Amino acid sequence: MIGHTDNAIEIDAPIGFVWDQTNDVTVWPDLFSEYAKAEILTESENSVTFRLTMHPDELDRVWSWVSERTWDRDTWTVRARRVETGPFEFMNITWTYEELDPDRTRMRWVQDFHMKPGAPVDTAGMTERINANSKVQMALIKERVELRRRRVVGFHDVPANTKRGGDLRTMVSPATCGSSSGFCGAVRLQPGESVSEHYHPYSEEYLFVATGTLRVDLDGEPVTVGPEQALLIPRNVRHRLTNTADGQALAVFQLSPLAPRPELGHVDTEPYPEKVSA
Repeated sequence: MIGHTDNAIEIDAPIGFVWDQTNDVTVWPDLFSEYAKAEILTESENSVTFRLTMHPDELDRVWSWVSERTWDRDTWTVRARRVETGPFEFMNITWTYEELDPDRTRMRWVQDFHMKPGAPVDTAGMTERINANSKVQMALIKERVELRRRRVVGFHDVPANTKRGGDLRTMVSPATCGSSSGFCGAVRLQPGESVSEHYHPYSEEYLFVATGTLRVDLDGEPVTVGPEQALLIPRNVRHRLTNTADGQALAVFQLSPLAPRPELGHVDTEPYPEKVSA
């Protein structure tokens, strides 16, 4: 007898966000209730080998094993197998993801396995156990992934992008919250500091100056944007931001819609500013 289970759940989040959240093995202890530790052993562009350690069971036993995952994002498919099989003769799992609409994803787990003779649980018993546990873990993953879409993101919660100048942070984005139509963030500029000229071929940019005063050069023509003022930067318009005031400037930006791929979203039209050593 081969054990076989097939379980699925619908998660209210875009498919790319669900994919990223559930395939980052390093955060599985925060996503699943059964795992105490996840340790990456080796990884490549489309695979990872890792050790999972569970919380102690009712007999205070700690179970641990090594697994391997390979994935194909183009087909939204992941195949996993236990390398250290323990009580299993084999354990193979296929994860598939299906976009139901822009903010709803079906995640499905299909597991095929067989228990070794003398294992603590036979194949029929393990089938029943996996079916029950999969439903519990899927419900928990759904809850936690959906909550991550509603997280409050602080300026210092995300890494700084300083390559174009200033201290720029993308805060609400497909990566942080699963946004599907655009992203927003903020940039801090010291007096005289600029963000080098670039343009966005796919997105409009909405700029709001919270504090300070910025000169925004639009296709070479300067526009002054003061505190609590906003400006639309249309697609394909070259723009450079410069802090012309005596104090720090803080501006909030939003871009929409998203480019087909993140690297296509910005086109630089002048060199990045040189870094000044302390």
